Amino acid sequence: QVQLVESGGGLVQTGGSLTLSCAASGSIRSIDVMGWYRQYPGKQREVVATITSRGSTSYADSVKGRFTISRDNAKNTLYLQMNSLKPEDTAVYYCNRLLSLLRWGQGTQVTVSS
Repeated sequence: QVQLVESGGGLVQTGGSLTLSCAASGSIRSIDVMGWYRQYPGKQREVVATITSRGSTSYADSVKGRFTISRDNAKNTLYLQMNSLKPEDTAVYYCNRLLSLLRWGQGTQVTVSS
């Protein structure tokens, strides 16, 4: 079973940047679409960004122009570069495949101070 481990979160000021990483224990090369999700307290996870095996990306309107998703299949790792962070970005961030979800990892906390 593929395991997912998110890292890179932390506390930053408004306007700052962070790069999140998602390391998979197994190959993600054959997974068509993977994405980053975030979860606010008391709410469901929501998709932030997605990327296909061919490199095609999509973003939620709330992060468009500020976040960049990428994947390194050789390293079995997914990344999320976050710039111009806002307090509204404060959440726990997770990675997973878009369809046929894998077991969720622990996520990584991102906190943006105002």
